[in-house]
Amino acid sequence: MGLSVAERGHCMATFRFIEVRLMEIAAAWTPLTPEMEVKVLLGRHIWDFAQHADALGKRCFELRLPLQHACAPAPPYAQLLEELARVEQTHERLAVLYEAILPGLDRRYEHYTSEADAILDAPSIVIVERIRQDLARQRAEAELVRTQLALAAATPERWTRREAAAELLSRSSAQE
Repeated sequence: MGLSVAERGHCMATFRFIEVRLMEIAAAWTPLTPEMEVKVLLGRHIWDFAQHADALGKRCFELRLPLQHACAPAPPYAQLLEELARVEQTHERLAVLYEAILPGLDRRYEHYTSEADAILDAPSIVIVERIRQDLARQRAEAELVRTQLALAAATPERWTRREAAAELLSRSSAQE
């Protein structure tokens, strides 16, 4: 059982919103981060998030939504992103983003592809699979930088639990 066009569009638009917000968060952190290696890492990942948002936004148009349309996630997930933006220490930023938020987002992308019809929604699946590859690369790059700088690498369990528990899509719209 696949998702309707409206449900697929809403999912793509919600994923786009998240990618844009991650881009904005990383961009806000960059000038405030003292470590040059982390600035470079964030800069590359800002570009990745922008590419993801662009691909998802174009897919929205193909799914009968306005070009580059975005839908805010459900309030618990939106709140999680806003709290992420307020994290201040470099080691905590890296741990929360790369060990809680991105793995959770990857699981949500994986869930989407498992629910999508492989034929009817092949373009979305191709986009999502490319994003998932980028997320894996980003996490590996962050781990390398964290190791090189000897930054704390503890997994933020509280953030991981909150990310897993947060609804992504509002109940009134397409379900995850």
